[in-house]
Amino acid sequence: MDKEQQEVKESQNRRTLADTIRKFLRYQFNLGFDKSQEDNIVDDIRKSVEFRGMNLWVLIFAIFIASIGLNMNSTAVVIGAMLISPLMGPITGLGVGIGINDFDLIKKALRNLAVATVISLITSTIYFAITPLNDARSELLARTTPTIWDVFIAFFGGLAGIVAYTNKQKGNVIPGVAIATALMPPLCTAGFGIATGRWSFFLGAFYLYFINSIFIAIATYLVVRYQGFSPCNFVDAHTERRVRRSIAFVVLLTIGPSIFMGYRIVTKSFYEQNAIRFINQEFNFPSTQIVSRSIDPDNRKIEILLFGDKLDDDMLSIIESKMALYRLTETELKIRQDVDKSSPVDYNAIKTGLLEDLYKNNEQLLRDRDKVIDSLQNELQKVQVAQWPVKSMTDELSSVVSEVAELSISTSVFYKTAESRYDTTLTAYLKMKRRPSQSQVRKITDWLKARTQNDSIRVILQ
Repeated sequence: MDKEQQEVKESQNRRTLADTIRKFLRYQFNLGFDKSQEDNIVDDIRKSVEFRGMNLWVLIFAIFIASIGLNMNSTAVVIGAMLISPLMGPITGLGVGIGINDFDLIKKALRNLAVATVISLITSTIYFAITPLNDARSELLARTTPTIWDVFIAFFGGLAGIVAYTNKQKGNVIPGVAIATALMPPLCTAGFGIATGRWSFFLGAFYLYFINSIFIAIATYLVVRYQGFSPCNFVDAHTERRVRRSIAFVVLLTIGPSIFMGYRIVTKSFYEQNAIRFINQEFNFPSTQIVSRSIDPDNRKIEILLFGDKLDDDMLSIIESKMALYRLTETELKIRQDVDKSSPVDYNAIKTGLLEDLYKNNEQLLRDRDKVIDSLQNELQKVQVAQWPVKSMTDELSSVVSEVAELSISTSVFYKTAESRYDTTLTAYLKMKRRPSQSQVRKITDWLKARTQNDSIRVILQ
């Protein structure tokens, strides 16, 4: 009997612990805490969906700013454009409309999103058609190959955005979502593709914009349904299933190509890593130097230019047989080491390779040297003698304390024995006509701090 009672007591304790943990988690993760009124949330989203007047002009200006930032390869300018862009409004409105069965809101959001997209494309195309800079910089190239990670960014960014939207204290979440999900730069890149006739740029960038829009809307829909927003129109089970199937179809249609692109990027990265490891380990000879190397993951081809003692055919065969150990099967290995008239040498490749190896071998040394240079420059700035107007300062200080006879201000170097280091401090030397009182010393010190705008000035009285 005692054993049964003990088991019952242990079971009750476990249930109590589980209930305590459940209550704690429910309290910590409760989205209803400090939630705005549902009507206010929906009304705000309805207003943000509209694209006319101020919103439309702000969008055009933001597109121009983002296009200039991409053109100049300026990340800061692109981020600024994303912060002022109103593109999130119709996308969020679309997700809310689907979540509450508000067909008017859905149609309005789709119409305004289409208008905003077309105007953005026209604006960016006009800019890139007239700008003299048509090079594809890194900020542009980064928006041409969307992957599965962009899907995750858009989805979690959309979750963060709608959760913040439903809260009274939104904080800086909405601007952060605008930056993370990056709706504006892909549209500008798509305009660049149209203006320059680079249709692969247009397709890749517009697909990224499509990914961001769809998954922000889906994330918004899920949060709205999870929080139990009141539906505007009640639909039958058949219509609800059809809507869910449509959403699932759009998700699969959107996510499929991004998974493929992400897989290609990962395989390329692994291939390049394996190729670099193979080159570094198998071509490590004391009298033979790697001048340049070229790795082509798409065509599975490696080209190496060697300088120094020539490797014989047997050694090359051994090296080539080890490629399978580095997962470089079906890879063409081309080695150039004949430097004569029959095999012309690309001297630019030699120079580039030598400089690359020199930099890599001395990279840490260069970093340490840069740190020393920065430190010395900082110290030099500290010990530079400031041209203080000591005559006028002496006259001004004499009006505060009449006993001043001499004044000298300079930057002094001190050695701190406790810390075993040097330090520089602005120091004021004063020679007084008579010994000042404590109140006069404080008055002199305060005046010098204010006059030199340096709270750490050291005052030495004679």
